[in-house]
Amino acid sequence: MKKVTLVASLLMAGLCSSVTYADESLDKALKSDFRQAKNASRDVYRHPAETLRFFGIAPTQTVIELWPGNGWYSEILGPYLAKEGHYIAASFETAPATDTPGNRYRANAGTKYAAWMTANKDALGNATIITFDPPYKMDLGADGSADLVLTFRNLHNWASADQLDNVFAASYKVLKDGGIFGVVEHRANEGMSLSTGYMNQTSMIDLAKKVGFTLVETSEINANPKDTKDYAKGVWALPPSFGLGDSDKEKYQAIGESDRMTLKFVKKSS
Repeated sequence: MKKVTLVASLLMAGLCSSVTYADESLDKALKSDFRQAKNASRDVYRHPAETLRFFGIAPTQTVIELWPGNGWYSEILGPYLAKEGHYIAASFETAPATDTPGNRYRANAGTKYAAWMTANKDALGNATIITFDPPYKMDLGADGSADLVLTFRNLHNWASADQLDNVFAASYKVLKDGGIFGVVEHRANEGMSLSTGYMNQTSMIDLAKKVGFTLVETSEINANPKDTKDYAKGVWALPPSFGLGDSDKEKYQAIGESDRMTLKFVKKSS
């Protein structure tokens, strides 16, 4: 019994050291001057430390972020994973086949993001960028190669293009057995239209289960009870978009960013 207790104690000590190391590394990334001040100021709404720890991130992992946009989370994830892990940004198509306002916006954002990645190689280590353009370019990497796939406030975009099933399936495919799919998204009230930018939480859980994921846990880390979700411009009335311009801007600033679901799924071995 004493021998078992000693082994258990040593294992626990090792686990605690690992967790402490991961937490210290994440705290360092969050507090780094590498982050733009305007981005760090949004931590009060986006809770990156709590969110990433909820998803079980570690500095040795391979982490794919779907559509990182302007790189808000990239400023944290890139340096955090630079030494021992691998950050993969699954970014926008920069040379779309058709010229639409949406494609033009994404191409411009994707080009700027790629330039940012190139300019910051020293801080980002072996971080890489791939093109993710559902349904045309869906390859996120070798099957079973990623520890985490993360997406922040993107589901409504893929839903509008009728691509959510494809995105969830691609995420499942690239994850290792035991890998985590982490989702943060604007959360709808029952019966709300997709055009508002908010998504139904139960429907998102059901879709993840449909492609093979198991729900581990939901969190209220990014909940915002002040978000009444009844604005003329939908979620885009709120910061940081302020889609209504100066109209009632103080009101929307006081509400803050949207009420969000935070969902953690796992790919279990069959």
